[in-house]
Amino acid sequence: MANKSNLGLKLVLTLAVLAAATMVGLRFLRPTAKVAMVAPGPALNAVPGSVVVQSEGGTRSLTGDVGGRILWSEPLDPGKKFKEGDVLVRLDTSDIELEIENIQIQLDAATKRVAAGSAVKFEYDTAMESLKTTQRAHDRGQVSDLDLTQKTRAVQATKQRLDLDEVANQQQKDLLANSLKVKQNQHEKMTIKAPFDGQVTAVFAHKGDLINASSPIATLITTTRTVEARISEENFSGIKLGQKASVTFLGGIAGNPAPYIYDGKVSKILPTADPDTQRYIVHLEINVDPENLTPGKTGEVSITVDEHQAKTIVPRRALQGRTLYVVKDGRVEKREVVAGYLWLDGVEITKGVQAGEEVIVDDIDNFREGQSVRTERVQLVPTNSK
Repeated sequence: MANKSNLGLKLVLTLAVLAAATMVGLRFLRPTAKVAMVAPGPALNAVPGSVVVQSEGGTRSLTGDVGGRILWSEPLDPGKKFKEGDVLVRLDTSDIELEIENIQIQLDAATKRVAAGSAVKFEYDTAMESLKTTQRAHDRGQVSDLDLTQKTRAVQATKQRLDLDEVANQQQKDLLANSLKVKQNQHEKMTIKAPFDGQVTAVFAHKGDLINASSPIATLITTTRTVEARISEENFSGIKLGQKASVTFLGGIAGNPAPYIYDGKVSKILPTADPDTQRYIVHLEINVDPENLTPGKTGEVSITVDEHQAKTIVPRRALQGRTLYVVKDGRVEKREVVAGYLWLDGVEITKGVQAGEEVIVDDIDNFREGQSVRTERVQLVPTNSK
């Protein structure tokens, strides 16, 4: 009898162990749902839009205002960065320096001639003395009126020659001074400097090459970036300067993969819409090193036009139309909800869930109502201000 009791007890224990093992096995065979907790927080009434990174000023050709042979161009290397005012190219100035030297010699001589006065000046002074003598003799009745008139005309003719000679000397000096300035200006332009902060993208001429004026030497791109947000006409009326913005870039940037969110604000509002897309453009100031912004990079923006404190907020990616998948007591519940404010990474739920509940945020299509699941709590996407 005792043996039968022991046997029954062992059987019960075995079945219990098998049941427990089965339950544990089934528990670990259940799929894992990544969830986030419904929580209170600031709800944002946000306007959506697309963003694109523009190079302020775009790409430009580096050209020279004068021609010449390239003597030095070490900074012209594709990918190399430079600052505004940096010397990028030096042309051979030996010929123009000889011209400047020659003009300077001529200018010095012309300056001396002007200072010394005209050679006609002596002749004029002599003619004036003779006229004065004739005038005294005429006053005494010793010289006729005709002789006095002839002397006077001779002085006038000499004075005219003197004036013309002085004008010619001054004119020659001024022309030489102007020629010197022109050549010095050309000499200065043979040192070609960077017109802005930027980077070299292509090089067309190298040391030893002879270039003409305005010939393209290289292509440069500015390092100053503008983040443009494009907003639809129906959402544009609420946009104001200084409003907060949240930006995410497709593919991410600077080691922060999408959907990393960058904080920013509206810095400029353009008054007219793009004629092709009928979307309005605003400029954003965001907390990103401009060097990490590649021209043409695109993404999404959410501009906050209003906000208030809400009791129930969930990640935006958890909302499927008007549906949330809530995990309660290890099972999936499909909830029809009412959404309030909506922004880039979050949504306010005004009806359908309560704070503290957990909602599925990833791979939502893989779950169905009533399904038994395990849960794994996920962190919400950080922004660059935290």
